[in-house]
Amino acid sequence: MTGAGVPSTTILPITVERRAPDAVRIRWNPGHDGPVEIFHGPVPESIAAQAAAVVSGRAGGATLTGLSPARPAFFRLVAGGRSVLVGERCLPVDGVTNLRDLGGYETADGRRVRWGSLYRSANLGRVTADGLVALRQLGIRMVCDFRTEPESTKLPNLFPDTPQIAYLRLPIQHGEHEPTAVFERIRNGDYHWISEQFMLDGYIEGIDRYPHVWARFACELARPAERPALFHCTGGKDRTGAAAALLLLVLGVPEETVIADYGLSDACNTEVRRRVYEQLRRLNVDIAAVAPYFTAPPSRLRALLDYLRRTYGTVEDYLVRTAGVEPDVIAALRDNLLEE
Repeated sequence: MTGAGVPSTTILPITVERRAPDAVRIRWNPGHDGPVEIFHGPVPESIAAQAAAVVSGRAGGATLTGLSPARPAFFRLVAGGRSVLVGERCLPVDGVTNLRDLGGYETADGRRVRWGSLYRSANLGRVTADGLVALRQLGIRMVCDFRTEPESTKLPNLFPDTPQIAYLRLPIQHGEHEPTAVFERIRNGDYHWISEQFMLDGYIEGIDRYPHVWARFACELARPAERPALFHCTGGKDRTGAAAALLLLVLGVPEETVIADYGLSDACNTEVRRRVYEQLRRLNVDIAAVAPYFTAPPSRLRALLDYLRRTYGTVEDYLVRTAGVEPDVIAALRDNLLEE
C-alpha cells in the first residue's frame, strides 16, 4: 500500500469507459508517478509494439479519440517496466445489447481474467451488418446459446455466420414457463405470476435441474480451440447472468465482484428497458408489477448463491460432485483463462 505523499509504482487499477462513439477515457491509479504509453488495437493479439502509441504524463488517466465508433478496442498500457492489457467492459456492437467482456476481474490469489477470451450478451438475432464485422473482429470461435428451442426459432441467431464458428445449444427453461409467450401474456393483462420470487425460483431451477448444462459449458470453455467464446440467452441477464457467475466464481473471482458484474445488466439494458416500458405503458400495464422480469437486482444473485452454498457447497463442489466435471477441467479453466 502506498503511503501518503509517496508515488505508487503500479498503474492498477485501470478502467476503460466509452465517452463518445469515437472516444474512450482510460483511468489508472492516480498515485502512479511517471509516463504511461498506451497502445491499442481491435483484438489483444493485434496490439504490437510497433503500433501508434499515446504517451501520457498526466496523473490518473487519458482520453483517446479517433477510435472506430462501433468496434470494440483493447489497450496495452506500459509504465514502470510493466505492461497491462485492458479492454472495454461494455462493448459497442451494433444490434447486440448487453455485450460485455468478462476480462480484467481480479481473483482472490491476485491473478486476473484474460481480456478478449470470454464474452456475454443478449441474443444475436438482431445484429446488423456492421455488428457482424465487429463480432468477427473479436475472433470468436464458439457461441453458446441458453435459449429454448421456441426462443431460438422465433429469433434465430445471425451470428455465427460461418461453419468455422461452433454453435452450442444448451437450453434452460423455467418449469412450463415459455419465454416467447411473455409479451403476449403481459399485453393481455396476465402478469400476476411475475414476482421476485418467481425469478429467483427460475435461477434455482437452473442449478437443480440442469447440472448437465453447466458440465458441458465448463468442459467446452476449458478447450482452447473454443475460445474466445460468447454465451447468451435472450436478454443476457438471467441465464447468462447465472452462467457468468458460476464461471467467475470457479475461476476464483470474489463473490462481491461477481455480484457487481451481474448488476451491470441493468445499466447495459437501460435503453431496451425504456422502449419496452414505453410500449407497456400504452397498454396500461403496471410497470412496477412486471419490473422483476426486466431487471437484474444484485439481491437476486446473492440469494441464488446463498441457496447454492447451503445446498451444494462451493461452486467448485457443485461442478465436480453434482455436475460431474473432472477436477482437471477446473484446473484447465484457471490455467487458460487467468493471467498473472
